[in-house]
This record gives sequence, structure tokens and C-alpha cells, in this order.
Amino acid sequence: MEARSANQEVVHWLRLIRAKGISPIKLREMLSIFGHPAQIICAEPEQLSRIGLSQSTIDSINAPDWDAIEADLAWVNEPGNHFISYLDPEYPVLLRQIADPPPGLFIRGRIDVLAGTQIAIVGSRNPTAGGRRIAMSFAEALGINGLTITSGLALGIDSAAHLGALNAGAPTIAVLGNGTDTIYPAINQNLADRIVNNGGALVSEFPLFTRPLPQNFPRRNRIISGLSVGTVVVEAALKSGSLITARFAMEQGREVFAVPGSIQNPLSRGCHALIRDGAKLTEYIEHILEEIGQLDTLVRQAQARCSTGDEENERLDEQSKLLLDNIGYEPVTIDLLVEETGISAKLTAATLQRLELQNLIESLPGGSFIRKN
Repeated sequence: MEARSANQEVVHWLRLIRAKGISPIKLREMLSIFGHPAQIICAEPEQLSRIGLSQSTIDSINAPDWDAIEADLAWVNEPGNHFISYLDPEYPVLLRQIADPPPGLFIRGRIDVLAGTQIAIVGSRNPTAGGRRIAMSFAEALGINGLTITSGLALGIDSAAHLGALNAGAPTIAVLGNGTDTIYPAINQNLADRIVNNGGALVSEFPLFTRPLPQNFPRRNRIISGLSVGTVVVEAALKSGSLITARFAMEQGREVFAVPGSIQNPLSRGCHALIRDGAKLTEYIEHILEEIGQLDTLVRQAQARCSTGDEENERLDEQSKLLLDNIGYEPVTIDLLVEETGISAKLTAATLQRLELQNLIESLPGGSFIRKN
């Protein structure tokens, strides 16, 4: 039975997010072709097959787990809970700029905290007492200076970072590697409640009932770095999730700050490797604060790119309308459309493909097109 909800758009997003075999990159590609989740849901199976979806994926879109979707909707409708999609204006600007942004975010807490300037602090789950103190003091000082601290709610450095922000009365964001219906590790339930009750948020790309499986945490880590203008690493082994987060930050064009330590400490080796690879050696909070002005520029540039993207989408819509106006119920070739509209051949071909997948036109043998409705 189909889910009962006044917000059918959220239902469409949940159907795609819960569908098997659709990665964030693939869904972004699908949106560029169809324009909106509702159009993907309504597409014919052969249209979805032509863009590379397997039959099992198509079946999971057309026959979703309605009980799970009903549970997601019930959670979203609870006070303090939110779902925002990639197309929503409240979606974090910096996160939208990464190569594989999450299609949607489940948020428990204040949604507006995601718009603040965020600094990620990550590190070992089993830090030294000194590493824990550094993470807490850095988070507290950064929070006092108006920054939002983002981390992963793990034991060790993550927890210390969240606590430091709370000590400063600053908001902090915990990104989860599981559904927002559970807290992992369970021992951090009280910390998670404090984060929400003190103006922060718990964030996940995973729908309800998603377990904290090992493969989820690299995906979680790219969100931590993607939300943040910079990532601070405090104590990390050479093979650790913290270094994965730092590598993501570098790939995303964000600043990485690494706190050095004793050459005798195995937990210093990851930070030292990052420094050798170009991370900023960070001994004092001033080393981070002096970069903040430049990092804020990253936010403004991302906002400008977002606005430019909106303008380009509007122009694309105008071009689609112009092409449709020049396609009737008699066959017309691409060459003739280029001549009539002045749109380049490359853009005309791409737009025609999109219109065909939207079931507005039909391609005929010989490379011509007619309008369907």
C-alpha cells in the first residue's frame, strides 16, 4: 500500500534513497536528466534501463518498502526532526560542491546550524590523555570564536571535540554512519542528547534502521569534511578513519590542519604523514584562526557557484522550451533545430536526450524527432 503523506515530494526522495543500487553520483546524474525525483518515479522502465539502471534497481523503485518509508515519514514528522534533499535551499552549500553529495540528509536538532561556518575535528578512538585535552581545548576555543564544530560522535577525539564545543556554549554537529533512530556507540547516547538540546544537530544520509556497518563510515567521513571549511586531525594512526576524512578534505579542496606529536607515539604518525603531504602544521589555535578569513571565502565562492548553477538551470529550462516549441508532430532533424533556435549542436543533442527521457519527444530512425504530447 502506498504511503499516506501530505508531502509527496519527500516520499519520492525516500523511494530513491531506499532503492537498491543507486549511488549518490548516479542519482545526481539521473536528476540532471529528469530534473526532479517525481519524473524519475514516473519514468517508464525502458527509460530507466537506458540510463544504466539494473532491473532489480528499477523494481525497488517501483515496489518500495512502504513500511520503511512510513517509518521514515513518521520520524520526519516528529518535532525537531527534518529531512532536506539535495535540491532544497537549506541544503548545506559546501556539501553540495563535493563530487558525491548525499541526495538527502536526515537531521535531528536545529537545521539552521548547518548554515554556520564549520570546522571538523577528528582523530583516534583511543587517544592519549594529552590528545583528548588538545581536541577539547581546540574545539572550545574555536567555538568561542564563533565556529561550529563538526565530528563523528565516535569515542576518543570525536567525543572530546563535541564536549569542547558544548563547554564553550557553541553548537556542534555529529555526523552518523547509521540511521538517526539509533546512536552508535550506545555509550554516547547522553552526549548525542546534549548536542541536540544545546542547539546542535545529528546528521545522517542514511534512512532509519540502517545499521552502523563498516562500509558506512567512509561515506560518513566525506560528509564531515564536505560540511566543513577545514579539518583538524588530532592523533591518528597511519591507517585510520581520520586520515580518510583528511584525504577527503584534500580532494574537496578544503584546508587540513594536523597536530604534530612525539615521534615515539604511533598516533602521531598519521598527522606527520599529513604534514608531509601538505597539511598545515598546527600547534596553537592561532594557526587555525589565521586561516579562517580565507576559509570563509570558500563559503562565499561556493554560494556564488550555487547561484550560477541555478541561473544555468534556468537557461537550460528556457532552451528546453525553445526546442519543444520547434518540434511538432512532423519529423525534424537536429541540424534544422540548431538552425531554427541558434542553440549549439552539442547542447541541442543533450537537451533532446533529456526531453526524450521525460517522454515529451520521440526519436525516429534517421536522427529525427517528433513531439509526443
